[in-house]
Amino acid sequence: MEVLEYYSPNEEIYAGSYEIIHGKKVGEPDYELIRGEKIYMAAEAPSISHGIIVARLGMIFSNYIEEKNFDAFVIAANSEVHFSKDCHYKPDVSIVMRKPNVLEKEKFIDGSPDLVVEVISESSKKYDIGVKKEDYERFGVKEYWIVDPDKKSIEVYHNVDGKFNLSGEYKIHSENTLIKVSIFNDLIVDVHKVFKWWLN
Repeated sequence: MEVLEYYSPNEEIYAGSYEIIHGKKVGEPDYELIRGEKIYMAAEAPSISHGIIVARLGMIFSNYIEEKNFDAFVIAANSEVHFSKDCHYKPDVSIVMRKPNVLEKEKFIDGSPDLVVEVISESSKKYDIGVKKEDYERFGVKEYWIVDPDKKSIEVYHNVDGKFNLSGEYKIHSENTLIKVSIFNDLIVDVHKVFKWWLN
């Protein structure tokens, strides 16, 4: 069967527009801009456990916000957040306690979320617990969660006077399982609900 090659006379115009909006060239691998350096994301797809945890946290947060009718938004994984011109990150889950300032045809969010969650993996761990944690701190993220799928644990940090303080490490089958979400008055997350899939 003959394969026909499609060519658009506006291909160069499209490529230029794509680069302006997305900040990268057509076909370029996905990346985060970490302090001005392009850090390309892992070529392989995220693990199933990663996807389940992100989905469950998104559901827990979204259900609470809907129930309370809050003017807040849960932002899903791979949505780009621009903290500055040199720091463009894609948190696994984030909550914005306001109408997000969305620019460039809703391609990214401008400004810091109130809560950020990162689910660590071998390829992302050094950034999630290192430079990205430092940047979330200095750009004013109020609460930061680091989720470890292997340990079935969640570290929670609260931003106090510009510095992250470890509020606690929460694990299944331990005495410390209930997380009080500081940006809300009465939301408590049980880690057993986050890791429910592994308890059956």
